[in-house]
Amino acid sequence: MAKIPEKPWPTGKTEQLEALVRRVLAPNPSPYTYTGTQTYLVGGNDGLAVIDPGPAEPAHLEALYEAIGDAPVLAIMCTHTHRDHSPAAAPLKEKTGAPLVGCAPLRPQGGHGEFRADEALDVDYEPDRVMEDGEAMTGPGWTLRAVATPGHVSNHLCFALEESGALFTGDHVMGWSTSVVIPPDGDMGQYMDSLEKLNGREDTVYYPAHGPQVDKPRQLIRGMIGHRRQRENQIVRILGEGPATIAEGLVPKMYKGLDPKLVKAAGMSVMAHLLDMERRGLAVRSGDTWQTI
Repeated sequence: MAKIPEKPWPTGKTEQLEALVRRVLAPNPSPYTYTGTQTYLVGGNDGLAVIDPGPAEPAHLEALYEAIGDAPVLAIMCTHTHRDHSPAAAPLKEKTGAPLVGCAPLRPQGGHGEFRADEALDVDYEPDRVMEDGEAMTGPGWTLRAVATPGHVSNHLCFALEESGALFTGDHVMGWSTSVVIPPDGDMGQYMDSLEKLNGREDTVYYPAHGPQVDKPRQLIRGMIGHRRQRENQIVRILGEGPATIAEGLVPKMYKGLDPKLVKAAGMSVMAHLLDMERRGLAVRSGDTWQTI
């Protein structure tokens, strides 16, 4: 993971990225969110879409209201329902009357050991319209088409701005780090398939929810695919030395010098790799201990 840059950050400021796209940074920096969640406004004074409204922080909502001004909001669109992405949708909808469209709601389905499936989810999210892969939301001079990208979570969508070639990638592809894939809803096999799906597209720039824009999308995607394959190879190599647990055997060898705040996230990603390998007949577990077949 990249180091979080020194302040000042453009928190609360409206940044013009291209003719149809502006960005507002939320005040929720952390080791998981980088400098914070980035909300995007697509369109102009005759009609906007708001992508990933972010956390329901009063300061962020005020910054969004100022950025929106008198422009009608035609849609509030969420890539997924982690709590740093969708909670502001409800107050923004109440303020503007705009419909909430995009990803499906997601409810917790249990967990694996200490990993709770609901701890990061916005369980109050209730969309007016769920977008399927390939469906579009349109406004004056803009078209946002849904691209289903499950893996980080099962309900994750990206949104393609057809007029410019931009892709809003949420947490599927971030500008500063690879995504954490958290079982049981996060699925490493789906995540890899979704990366391959984006690798086959012709998007010209990525606007992620965290970190800087990505100006060489396919180069980054190929690097991410290679990184995940390298992680799996690490697991195979370590388990080749004998059975091991995630916390004591795998994470310390795979993530040397890791920030203690990120140890749990690393364990989740290792678990996601192992579950994918288990489905593919490459690994087996006994209790908390894993070994290759």
